[in-house]
Amino acid sequence: MKRKGTANWKGSGKEGKGIVSTQSGVLAGNQYSYNSRFEEGIGTNPEELVAAAHAGCFSMKLSFVLGVAGFTPDNIDTTCTITLESGSITESHLEVKARVPGIDAAKFAECAADAKANCPVSKLLNTKITIEASLVNS
Repeated sequence: MKRKGTANWKGSGKEGKGIVSTQSGVLAGNQYSYNSRFEEGIGTNPEELVAAAHAGCFSMKLSFVLGVAGFTPDNIDTTCTITLESGSITESHLEVKARVPGIDAAKFAECAADAKANCPVSKLLNTKITIEASLVNS
């Protein structure tokens, strides 16, 4: 399986503008720029897209890991924060809150650690990956 994303950039690094699109069409000509990446401008940026990809990938992997362990999650909420410092992504921090009937905290922590280490996006990233995982009672 292969998936594609495309980008087009026009102009200099600081004054130019670009658009990004995805094969599925979920992103279609979405604007990004220096301002949206390094300041608070309107549009997306690569780090935001990586964060969404890591959060989504981790959540799905955690669901699979829990299933193998005999648990079915009611809900998994994951926030990923990507840190960009001096032109490099230096960290991807995952914060997950899940409602999983019948699981204890130790088993949940074990499953979350497995998902963090083995989701495909975690394996792709060459950076420090940290996690805070907590169970939420119904």
